[in-house]
Amino acid sequence: MARAWHLMSRPIGMPTPDNFALKEIALPALEDGMVRVKNHFLSVDPYMRGRMNDTKSYVPPFALDAPMEGGAVGEVVESRDPGFKPGDTVMHMLGWRDEAVAPASALNKLPDLGVAPQAFLGILGLTGGTAYFGLLEAASAKEGDIVFVSAAAGAVGSAVVQIAKARGMTVIGSAGGAEKCDYVRTLGADEVIDYKAGPLVKSLGAAAPNGIDVYFDNVGGDHLDAALAHARKDARFAICGMIDNYNRGEPAMFRYIMRVIGMRIRLQGFIWTDYLGHMGDFYRDMGGWIANGQVKSRETVVDGLEQTPEAFLGLFWGKNTGKMLVKL
Repeated sequence: MARAWHLMSRPIGMPTPDNFALKEIALPALEDGMVRVKNHFLSVDPYMRGRMNDTKSYVPPFALDAPMEGGAVGEVVESRDPGFKPGDTVMHMLGWRDEAVAPASALNKLPDLGVAPQAFLGILGLTGGTAYFGLLEAASAKEGDIVFVSAAAGAVGSAVVQIAKARGMTVIGSAGGAEKCDYVRTLGADEVIDYKAGPLVKSLGAAAPNGIDVYFDNVGGDHLDAALAHARKDARFAICGMIDNYNRGEPAMFRYIMRVIGMRIRLQGFIWTDYLGHMGDFYRDMGGWIANGQVKSRETVVDGLEQTPEAFLGLFWGKNTGKMLVKL
C-alpha cells in the first residue's frame, strides 16, 4: 500500500491541517505500458491553493477525498514499458504521495545536466521555466530595462532576479525581513525593498526614482498597486501569481489602476506551459547560466511525507527561501 494526502474539505480563507488527511491507497496493477515510481522529492507550490477551490480555472480542482497531485521526482522501481528501466530518475505530476503507478506517457526521464534531480522541480523545472518565460516572453524584458520583482526571495522571484541580471537589466527586488533582503542582494539585485518596513509605494519610488519598465508579479495586492504607481510609459507586467489574494475573502483594491491607460501599461497573464514548445531555449540558456555561476538556486527542504501540508502552508507564512520541497 502506498500513502497519499487527500483533500477532505475545501478551505475557506487560509487552509488548515484539518483540510487534509494522509491515507493508504492501493496502487493499480502494473500492466503493459505502466511504470511504478518511488518518489524522492515532492514540490509544493502556491498555485495548488487555487485547486482546493471548486471553481473553474486553468487546471481542474482537487477532488474531495481523493489523492492530491503535484510535481515529484522519483526513481523507477518497476517497469513494463521499454522506454523506462529500474533506476531511471523521472519527473511526473503524481506528488503528495510516496509511490505512484502511471502510464509511461505521464513520466519524463530527466536529462543528465550535472545537477541534483530535485533541481528539475525548481530552477530547471516549473519554477525556472516560469521565471524565464514570464520575464523574457510575457513581459518582453530586454537589456537596459528597470525590472521590479515581488517575492524576490521565493522560488520564482529569485530566478527572475538572476535571469534579469544575466540579460543586462537593472533589478529591484522586494522581500520580507532583513534576512530575505540580504539573500536577494546576494543574487545581484541592484536595490532591495523590505516590504514589511514601510509603505510600498514610497519605498519603490525611492528605489526606482525614474520608474520601472517591467514588473514581475508574484504577489498582487499592494505590490501590484505600487508597480502601477511607478510604471513608465509602455511598461510591461508579467502576472505570474497573486499569493497575497489567494486566501482573502474580499477582492483587492487598486488606487493606481487608471495609470494603465495613460502609461499604456500591458498586463500579461501567463502559464509556463504556454511555452512548452520553447523548452529547448530554456534548457540551453538556463543550463549555461547555471554552469557559469550566473544563476544559483536555493531550497527549503522539509523532511517526511507527513509534513507535506505543513510545507505547503509555509509558503503563505513566508517560511521558504527559494524553492519549497518535501524530501521523502
